[in-house]
Amino acid sequence: MNKIFEHGFIEIKHATENNLQQVSLKIPKYQLTVFTGLSGSGKSSLVFDTLAATSRRELNETFPSFTQQYLPKFGQPQVEKIEHLPVAIVVEQKPVGKNARSTLATYTGIYSLLRLLFSRVGQPWVGYSEHFSFNLPQGMCPKCQGLGYVDQLDEKKIIDLDKSLNEGAITFVSFGPGTWRWKRYAKTGLFDPDKKIKDFSAEELELLLHAPQQKLKDPPAWWGKTQLYEGLVPRIMRSIVHSAEGKHHQAAISQVVSRQVCPLCHGLKLQERSLTCKINGLNIAEVGQLDLLQTVAFLKKIKAPLATDVIRELLTKIQALIEIGLGYLSLDRSTDTLSGGETQRIKLAKYLTSSLSDLVYVLDEPSVGLHPHDIQLIKSALLRLKNQGNTVILVDHNPAIISLADWVVEMGPKAGAQGGQITFSGTYRQLLTSKTITGQMLRQPLKFKVPRTAVKWLSLPIMQQHNLKKINLKLPQGVLTVVSGPAGSGKSTLVDAIKQQITDNYIDLKQTSTGVNIRSTPATYLKIMDPIRKLFATANQVSLQLFSYNGKGACPRCKGKGVTITNMAFMDPVVQTCELCHGQRYSPEVLHYLYHGKNIHQVLSLPIADAVKFFTDQPEIQQKLHLLQKVGLSYLSLSQSMTTLSGGEFQRLRLALELNHRGEFYFLDEPTTGLHLKDTEKLIELFNQLVDQGNTLVLIEHNLRVISQADYLIDLGPDAGKYGGKLCYAGPPELALNEPNSRTGVALKQALK
Repeated sequence: MNKIFEHGFIEIKHATENNLQQVSLKIPKYQLTVFTGLSGSGKSSLVFDTLAATSRRELNETFPSFTQQYLPKFGQPQVEKIEHLPVAIVVEQKPVGKNARSTLATYTGIYSLLRLLFSRVGQPWVGYSEHFSFNLPQGMCPKCQGLGYVDQLDEKKIIDLDKSLNEGAITFVSFGPGTWRWKRYAKTGLFDPDKKIKDFSAEELELLLHAPQQKLKDPPAWWGKTQLYEGLVPRIMRSIVHSAEGKHHQAAISQVVSRQVCPLCHGLKLQERSLTCKINGLNIAEVGQLDLLQTVAFLKKIKAPLATDVIRELLTKIQALIEIGLGYLSLDRSTDTLSGGETQRIKLAKYLTSSLSDLVYVLDEPSVGLHPHDIQLIKSALLRLKNQGNTVILVDHNPAIISLADWVVEMGPKAGAQGGQITFSGTYRQLLTSKTITGQMLRQPLKFKVPRTAVKWLSLPIMQQHNLKKINLKLPQGVLTVVSGPAGSGKSTLVDAIKQQITDNYIDLKQTSTGVNIRSTPATYLKIMDPIRKLFATANQVSLQLFSYNGKGACPRCKGKGVTITNMAFMDPVVQTCELCHGQRYSPEVLHYLYHGKNIHQVLSLPIADAVKFFTDQPEIQQKLHLLQKVGLSYLSLSQSMTTLSGGEFQRLRLALELNHRGEFYFLDEPTTGLHLKDTEKLIELFNQLVDQGNTLVLIEHNLRVISQADYLIDLGPDAGKYGGKLCYAGPPELALNEPNSRTGVALKQALK
């Protein structure tokens, strides 16, 4: 037996989850194993949906049934058995919640310890630890409720004084004449709906705009018994701006609402009394503004005996974050501004201080969002986890991470239904000499291309937002530009500043999946679902509505879900494939209707690559499917839930709909996220096509292959946060090799060796 397996192995037998083809595999224990392979080849299905899900599910089953009902549910993976499986700790890329009250310090537990520290040794004493919390009434600023900012609504922008209510005087979205919101003002009897707003008395205007919630004295017949009247300004702020509905009206809100620093606490979030308490001249809000490196220096100067234990605990937490390269983050940094890579490293830091061993750590692309310079820190963190006596399993495509592996598993040979097999299992050295796709790509040397000449240059005034240090540069147009630099060096800030200088329209492709829900699929996103339904309806001369599993065509037993769920009280609910439709979601009647020999379920189950061949006689549908092929998403099926797509996949899906422009600016944020080296090659080809069409592309990217194929490189650094934000290099990528201050130039030089 291979020496690498001498300390045992995890054995997976006959896994068939998603696209896995009866996969059986041994993974060495106490080693670092990297899973790689084309996007959609089945890596996540094997590592997360099979191995990690089985471990988490079986751990949950050790708890009493009463406790289990409060634990997260992991379905039963499709696998015969997994032997010698340790407890799994899964470190995913999912961003931390978008809570306005969550900061780096509150998320990591550092702020709770700081509050305790100030309540023990701060002078003068003002109260217990809750008096230093901006999330509790005892400590929060009464004006902004601990948010540090207040939202102001510009009344002139929501009311047209020259119109009456009937003429549409309320100009804010969803308050137009005839809407139910409009009715609550125009039809209450409080106002004359034909009177122009400029003719309202001061009392009427106050009642229309600012009245607090109140019962109507003489409500009309249609007015609900418990319904309250509320002025327009508080109503918009409460039910739209500060509610979940606000997500749907971002553009309208930004036109009428301005966010300002709280005039009472000046953005410090706390009551005045709490801010009088200080340690060595700083109050808790001022400590929150320090970055992690400065916080360590502050803590080490505190000599009070009462603080010893708290400081020791704080230093342990903070040091782990610094060691993984996050020393530039400030304690009060809002978690919704952290990138996926930063979030994952914060989670990883938590485990570096753990004394547990014999676990299996499962990580999802720990290299995401990291410059080659930062990768070194991740590598040492992963080795520490392994050396503590754990098994480490990663899904990753980064050559620097793959080179760290004791054992490599490649999935393939292709994506989707043509993947799901083990195409290689061996050491890194064996991989380099193998005929596998990954082996071939790793052997390819890095090459620079002859850069294009800029069509013209966009002059940018001095930029100094956030951590940018008075950057003055010109941006070439009609070429491919990459903005690079260590994580946190100011790349996103610079690109946002560039966008503000562009007067024309531009195409902004971020990694956010806004507007996507559980029922969104590539077919609905490409707007080809209705044409497909129409084809079935016309071919069979029946109603269009029959071909929707959300409506008339739904299977009567499972109501279009494809599964039946039986609640088992304290145990996991039993989820079974519906016996009537066999998971196809449609009623048996609908499944009898065919188009070109396939029923609606069979057509929607086709991968994009097969759907292109199927719709040869439908050029409009085929054209949209071709767009997905161009961005490397041919392995997705038409009916795949969009909530299962990664940030990189979603960005490429949005790019597919924006391919036919000329003379536009395109902005992309790490488009190679989650892509195998082979898929990255295809994407570089697509970028070149877009530039050849006359467009300007600006990418934030760390992938050295992409950088080597760019026409222009803007490199920020040298480090992150306040230690970054400088322009280290701007020019053709190859010339960065001669620039010792450019972290990207140094990384390119090492890659060439």
